[in-house]
Amino acid sequence: MIIDKTEDEVREQAGKILELMNSEIANAGVGQITSFNQLGFTGVKDRPDGWYLPKNIDDVAIILETKNSKQVLNNYLDEIIKNCNIVLTKYKKVIGILYNGIDVIVLKNNEIIKSVNTLQNKDYYLSLFKVDKIDKQKIYSLTKKINDCLHTEFGIKNLYHRMIFTACALVAKRYGASLFKGMNYQTFHTSIHSTLAKSLEESRRQNQKLDILLEVYSEIRMNSTENQDAIDNFIDWVSEISECVNSDYWNGEDVMGIFFNEFNRYKKKSENGQVFTPEHITSLMYRIIDIHQDDKVLDAACGSGGFLVKAMSKMIKESGGIQTEKAKKINSQQLFGIEFDREIFALACANMLIHKDGKTNLEQLDSRNLKAGEWIRNKGITKVLMNPPFERKYGCLKIVENVLDNVPVHTKCAFILPDKKLEKDNSASILKHHQLQKIIKLPEKVFSEGVTASIFIFEAGIPQNEKEIFACYIKDDGLETVKNQGRHDIKDRWQEIENKFVDVIHKQSGDDTIQWIKPTEHLSYQMPEKEFEISEEDFTKTMMDYIMYKEGIDVKEFSNSLTYKVMYSSSVARDGKDYVITLRGDNKDGN
Repeated sequence: MIIDKTEDEVREQAGKILELMNSEIANAGVGQITSFNQLGFTGVKDRPDGWYLPKNIDDVAIILETKNSKQVLNNYLDEIIKNCNIVLTKYKKVIGILYNGIDVIVLKNNEIIKSVNTLQNKDYYLSLFKVDKIDKQKIYSLTKKINDCLHTEFGIKNLYHRMIFTACALVAKRYGASLFKGMNYQTFHTSIHSTLAKSLEESRRQNQKLDILLEVYSEIRMNSTENQDAIDNFIDWVSEISECVNSDYWNGEDVMGIFFNEFNRYKKKSENGQVFTPEHITSLMYRIIDIHQDDKVLDAACGSGGFLVKAMSKMIKESGGIQTEKAKKINSQQLFGIEFDREIFALACANMLIHKDGKTNLEQLDSRNLKAGEWIRNKGITKVLMNPPFERKYGCLKIVENVLDNVPVHTKCAFILPDKKLEKDNSASILKHHQLQKIIKLPEKVFSEGVTASIFIFEAGIPQNEKEIFACYIKDDGLETVKNQGRHDIKDRWQEIENKFVDVIHKQSGDDTIQWIKPTEHLSYQMPEKEFEISEEDFTKTMMDYIMYKEGIDVKEFSNSLTYKVMYSSSVARDGKDYVITLRGDNKDGN
């Protein structure tokens, strides 16, 4: 039985369901006393039945119009559209809700859309503007525009400073900074800094080193700050990427993976040995060492935080989503990172903050030394994902050994290293205490620096002795080079390849590239030797060289003489697709 409700009763009911209450991020409420003029729309006397007006005008606003339960809602569309138009003078995204206690009509920027036919909490309506499909090409394009703008229009020469500045702007957007077109540079810069400081406030109580992010941001210098078009464009582009990061359709973490890897295409060979891990490889490594939602994951050379963010994303998804209590525990207690370089540490902090972690177990330490080892030892690590700096001068194997020595016995640890690293550098002490169980050679073109690398999977605390090592080779990752954009999975082939090799690696069978390697002979995947082949042309050349050598003929002099004779003492005629060269001289018919 449906009980008729007055408009006041419907309005009160709607306010409770929608949860229209004032907060730090929005002015919200219900009633017919408050005018639009009082809500900040100067001179407008109309009164909405309900409102949700975020302090960040780039966020979604909601306007509610209620009627008693006997009214037909379609008769009041003009009224809700009028109120939405008032709000659209300030906000770009406005949801209009027409409700009579039974039926609901929803408008998205004044267009009626299909929605759930009962009134929902406001979060449902706010999500209607979230990106529902990620356009990868759009992320690539936006990143290039941002990089070019910061480089040429603002004059930021340091690539990492361009990345950090953009990441800080994204953090600020995430935490409600008011960034809008037309604001001058000083206001723009201060808004980002103040929002960063506020978002870090609680986290800094646990980790004072997060102040490094604020310090590095403050140190970034512009050659030019007067170009208003450049400021406006940057704000627009950051806002678009921010929408993709917050998308429910595709993990925002993957968007940031694309963003960071795209930025890294513009860097020269790093001065600090950093080779950033492509996003699709982080996904593979997560799966092949069987990380799950209860693991404590370490990356002791975390760079911009790609491994940690990938682990966070997958672990939270397994736990049931970002709103669960388990998700909060994962963020605050199960992800650990070390980064030595001060600016890259700042970048990692920004990346984690974008994903609302930040409390964060990140430390700026040297992963080669005892202090880092002690820090690792006290964390109860259960899995390790790492891509340490490859060069010996940065202590690649010292980092690997320090990690293995300080995680608990039986911890599975996956490292990306150059193919021959363990053979070229002295790894005897590592294998004396830790067991290399698997080697997965990666496709040749994974790293743009030209390094060929493999994933080396160790079990900590178990000596190698003479146990053989499983190895296989992922010959192709399905990615293709796009002009001026690096390598991308444009044909969506990687997921199938990843699934296949996860199965092969777990079963240790099922692929013709599999090898079993004796550790006393090799510590790398052994590429098959190419079969010896010789062409008829090569054979003829070798024979001719030998004959001329026996006859005492100077090969170079003879070649020059022959070339001169053919070019300048002959005639050339076209015969179909072929050319006929006729030498002039005593033999008139020779060709």
